[in-house]
Amino acid sequence: MLGKHNFVRVAENIWEIPPTFRDDMRVPARVYADEGLLDAALGDNSVVQLVNTATLPGVIRHAIAMPDIHQGYGFPIGGVVATRLPEGVISPGGVGYDINCGVRLLVSLATAEEIRPFLEDVASSLYANCPSGVGSRGHVRLTNTELDRVLQEGSRWMLEKGYASRGDLDRTEEFGRVPGADAGFVSDRARERGRDQLGTLGAGNHFIEADKVAEIYDEAIAARLGIYSGNVAVQIHCGSRGLGHQVCQDYVSRFQKAVRDYGITLPDRELVCAPFDSEEGQEYFHAMACAANFAFANRQLLTHVIRHSFEQVLAGKIKDFELRQVYDIAHNMAKIEEHEIDGHRVRVCVHRKGATRAFGPGSAMLPDDLRDIGHPVLIPGSMGTASYVLIGTTEAMRQTFGSTCHGAGRVMSRAKAKKMVSGAELRDQLRSRGILICAGSMDGLAEEAPVAYKDVSRVVEVVHRLGIGRKVARLEPLAVIKG
Repeated sequence: MLGKHNFVRVAENIWEIPPTFRDDMRVPARVYADEGLLDAALGDNSVVQLVNTATLPGVIRHAIAMPDIHQGYGFPIGGVVATRLPEGVISPGGVGYDINCGVRLLVSLATAEEIRPFLEDVASSLYANCPSGVGSRGHVRLTNTELDRVLQEGSRWMLEKGYASRGDLDRTEEFGRVPGADAGFVSDRARERGRDQLGTLGAGNHFIEADKVAEIYDEAIAARLGIYSGNVAVQIHCGSRGLGHQVCQDYVSRFQKAVRDYGITLPDRELVCAPFDSEEGQEYFHAMACAANFAFANRQLLTHVIRHSFEQVLAGKIKDFELRQVYDIAHNMAKIEEHEIDGHRVRVCVHRKGATRAFGPGSAMLPDDLRDIGHPVLIPGSMGTASYVLIGTTEAMRQTFGSTCHGAGRVMSRAKAKKMVSGAELRDQLRSRGILICAGSMDGLAEEAPVAYKDVSRVVEVVHRLGIGRKVARLEPLAVIKG
């Protein structure tokens, strides 16, 4: 039975299970957490999953878990694993079913107090205009040719169609398009599942949230990002919808044979993988990039609709309500990157599953106006709690392949949350705190109750103290839109 006694405390908030723990481990398994968060991680199978990832062919340095770690499919959510190329593997479980699930942050120069008299109308407009829930259909119908272009061009197609600005693309990870996408490797079933879902929110932990900028920790960086105390912000949290889910499902099934063909021995069949440079590995990477581009386009179309909703309600009533994009980040992706390891530049495939890029200053992956400060990091909280904006650091590049946490992290299953919490009572409790909730399902609301999640402020404090993400601002919710 794996427990805290199996860990070596490397430093404050850094814990390791050495590779001597199990004969098949190739590298240590490292957890970034305070003692309480480590105890929470040991409450499910996530640390065992982390140890399992330390057995993958080509895994380098150490398998990492962020303080929001919890159990996922194969890999733990909150996991970061890099494999050395060309011999290293790529694993669909290391990306997850919701490929490029991510967060976009928009900000306005209008203050929360200016908007508060119109907040119910804003929330109602957002709920009416942004399709949400399982199986929801968007406003844009795509032909086969148009769908191929979305899969291969992402937000660049949205710019051409008038749903995006050049500034939006500049403030999107990968500038809105993941290279390597080839729609020929996306199945007909995945296409059909995604065809009508562009510009939809979905269900589960996905949301649109209107926030108030409650606190600024670094005024200089916040100003560079256009974030000012008291102003209104909007977060969008969603991903690649049914298309991404089907891409993952297709390749998990296909890789069951690949692991046998390449003689790969795994402690868990959910870790199925293939050498990155193999035919199977390349085909998954091309398809994953397509799903990632679909997700960028999805959040971009939602951005367009949200801007329209704000205009619909606020035009002529208050000034400066327009929404400008701070950044859009992914937290379920595999990326080909170069990192310095033991004094050498090494090409690796970095799996970030429920983890966020946190590149420090100087990265070529940043737009010119942010390159000297680092990568914006967006950490949404659980419903009704704070969210955070951080900035990437040189220390993250040194320790974690330029990665940090992505959210609060679950401590309770959805089924258990529904037994403990009444969705209607939760809605009323949040309303009594001045937080409006628009949701299509009370059961879905209960599943996402704050009690089902870790304390996001505690998670963020760990990464801030470790220097793998530096706090810039704290957001507090005004209105939450859920499926």
